[in-house]
Amino acid sequence: MTTTQLDVKQIGEAVTQASEPFRNLLDQMHRVIIGQEDLLNKMLIGLLSNGHILIEGVPGLAKTTAVSALARGINAKFQRLQFTPDLLPADLLGTLIYKPQDGEFTVQKGPIFSNFILADEINRAPAKVQSALLESMQERQVTIGKDTFKLDDPFLVLATQNPIEQEGTYPLPEAQVDRFMLKLVVRYPTRDEERKILDRMASTAPDTQVDVAMQPDDIAKARQLVDDIYIDDKIKDYIVDLVHASRNPQDARVPVEDLIQYGASPRATINLTVGAKASAFLAGRGFVTPQDVKNVAMDILRHRVIVTYEAEAEEKTSEDVVQAILDHVPVP
Repeated sequence: MTTTQLDVKQIGEAVTQASEPFRNLLDQMHRVIIGQEDLLNKMLIGLLSNGHILIEGVPGLAKTTAVSALARGINAKFQRLQFTPDLLPADLLGTLIYKPQDGEFTVQKGPIFSNFILADEINRAPAKVQSALLESMQERQVTIGKDTFKLDDPFLVLATQNPIEQEGTYPLPEAQVDRFMLKLVVRYPTRDEERKILDRMASTAPDTQVDVAMQPDDIAKARQLVDDIYIDDKIKDYIVDLVHASRNPQDARVPVEDLIQYGASPRATINLTVGAKASAFLAGRGFVTPQDVKNVAMDILRHRVIVTYEAEAEEKTSEDVVQAILDHVPVP
C-alpha cells in the first residue's frame, strides 16, 4: 500500500467519525423540515466550506425555519434580520452611542455579531446596507468609529431573496452576488411532502423542537479535516475545465458560446474544490469523486455565469448553460 493510499485510508477513518455529528444534525433539522434534502445538505456544505449562501425562493418554503433549525442544532448564536427599504447600515453593524454623563462615545454592537445571520429578503434593502453586509462577509470584521472588531467564528450569512420578477425587489449586483459561495433555489414540495407538512405542522403550536447535535468548536475541527481530504490531479483538472468552459465554451466544444456574456471567476474554482471536499466529508469519505464536484457545480456556478441578451431572447437561463457545460466537459 502506497503512502498516499495509507493517508487516504487514515483520513477516511477520521472523516467517518467526524461526520457523524453532521448526520445527526441533518436528522434533527428533518424534525422540523420535511423534504428539501438538497437545501439542508448544501447548507451544511456551506458551513463546512466557510462560505456564505444565497437562498432564492417564493415566501413560505421554510427558508427561515431551516436556518433557525441549523443554528439551534449547533447551539450557536442566531440573528434574523428583515431587510427593508428603510434599513440603515448602523441597524446591521452597530453604532457609537454618546454618554453625556462622562462625555464619551461607547460602541453599541449590532446584530451582525452572531454565528448565523439570516438576511431575510436581501434584495429589498438599499445598496448601502447590502454593501455593509457583504463587506462583513468578505473581511469577517466590522469597523465602528475608529475600532475594528473581529466577527465570531463560525460566521455564516444565509441570505434569502424572492425571485427577481416579484414586485419591490432589486437584483444584487453581479460583483456582490459573487461573494456568495452557493446560490440555492428552493422549489415547491412534492404532493406527498406537502401532505406530510399538513399532518405535522397544521397546528396552532407546531412542534419545532431541535436538539443540540454539536457545538461551534466542532465545526472548526471538521473544517481542518475537510482541508485534508484527498483530491486527485485529474479531478483538479476537471474543476478547472468546468470553469474554463464557462468563459471559453468553444474550447470544450460546448454549444453555448453565443449565450455567455461573462463566465465564472477564479473564486468559482476555489469554491468548487472546497465544496467538493465538503461533499465527500458529509458522505464519510476521505477522497473526492467527480460526482462530488457535480453535486455542488450548479449551485456554485449558476449565479456566476451571466447570459447574453440572445440567451434571454431564446429563454435560456444560466442554469441551462451550466447544465450544458456539465453535459459536455469530459468526466475523469
